[in-house]
Amino acid sequence: MRLFIASDIHGSAACCKMMIEAAEREGAGSILLLGDILYHGPRNDLPEGYAPKEVIAMLNPLKEKLMCVRGNCEAEVDQMVLEFPVLADYALVTDGKVKIYATHGHIYNEENPLPMPVGSVLLCGHTHVPACRERGGFIYMNPGSVSIPKEGSARSYMIYEDGVFAWHDLLTGEEYDRREI
Repeated sequence: MRLFIASDIHGSAACCKMMIEAAEREGAGSILLLGDILYHGPRNDLPEGYAPKEVIAMLNPLKEKLMCVRGNCEAEVDQMVLEFPVLADYALVTDGKVKIYATHGHIYNEENPLPMPVGSVLLCGHTHVPACRERGGFIYMNPGSVSIPKEGSARSYMIYEDGVFAWHDLLTGEEYDRREI
């Protein structure tokens, strides 16, 4: 299983296009989106290329490859225009080796984790900052944001395959960090 992981598109058609191109270049079989797909939210400035209707048009044809969780900016109205589920608070993804609990991070996060078995990965977006930390029985990871990176981080995504998580710069595709589980 080669899984492309991204978060916090926030309605940026320009960044969504780059993300889809990166997923194709990476040969990902599935794309896991960690929420905040269409709306920029009241705390963020408009991202570059803000055009939620274009994001809808780009993502709907990929519906069979997409797995998504609800971010704090998702609403029921978003589900009306998206042809894939986006309202789950969390999802469990496993390849038989690693249990990955995916959530946005505004409800469940490294300080308030889901009940998970020891050795699991808690994968969150929300902060817009790439991260990887061991936390009392689980590993917290964050791919960062594809559209509004924070704290000096690059626009980024992750690839998961065969027990290895790798962080990549969205603009260059260059891998800049990795963690083997």
